[in-house]
Amino acid sequence: MMPSLKALKHFIVAVGLCAALPAIANDWDTSLTERAKWKSFGVENWTEFDPLERAMPSQKTVVLSDWERPRDLSKLGQLKALIAFAEAGRKGYNAVHVSARVRTPRAPTQMTLGQIKAWIRATPGQPHAIGRYQFIPSTLASLQRRARLPDSTRFTPAVQDKLADLLLIDAGINRFAAGKISRTAFMNNLARIWAGLPLSSGKSAYHGYAGNRATITLAFYQREMTKIFGG
Repeated sequence: MMPSLKALKHFIVAVGLCAALPAIANDWDTSLTERAKWKSFGVENWTEFDPLERAMPSQKTVVLSDWERPRDLSKLGQLKALIAFAEAGRKGYNAVHVSARVRTPRAPTQMTLGQIKAWIRATPGQPHAIGRYQFIPSTLASLQRRARLPDSTRFTPAVQDKLADLLLIDAGINRFAAGKISRTAFMNNLARIWAGLPLSSGKSAYHGYAGNRATITLAFYQREMTKIFGG
């Protein structure tokens, strides 16, 4: 049985990045190829499942003036702030994809998951990435199932952070903390989940899909990861 969101938060945040984290990995840390099957409802080639939804969160490269240091100074807090910088910019938890012509009827943090899904169904043909971590519909749906959240759950900052924690586990944060994968491998895994982050090549994992490109440079990404995790 999957642990509750409250238990997950307490476990991950309380222990930080330490050797205890891989205990979760036995159940959740399969390859990203396997994880991808959830993200696209079983479609094998998930990078091509819906390129519109995987479009970059911004038409502009994020600039340093938009960078806000996290209030949560834990390693996880700083990492999630870096991801949010590349994905959502200053709007953070209330961000909606900049190319969405029909916006949400109210701020995303004031909506329930059911209301967000209703907005997605009612507005086909546009990107629907939403929140601080720019969850696309298929990813949000799979995370909701994994976390066993009812449609009545409000899309609060706390809920968004907890759902992001699941994606960090998918990316191998447990194995990285235990020294089982390199920082470069972990960074590439993150970039395969969040299009705004660059791979080692300097390009988004979805470069070329619906105009996708990384919104931050590889040099900046590497520098910030070094600040968070040390040399």
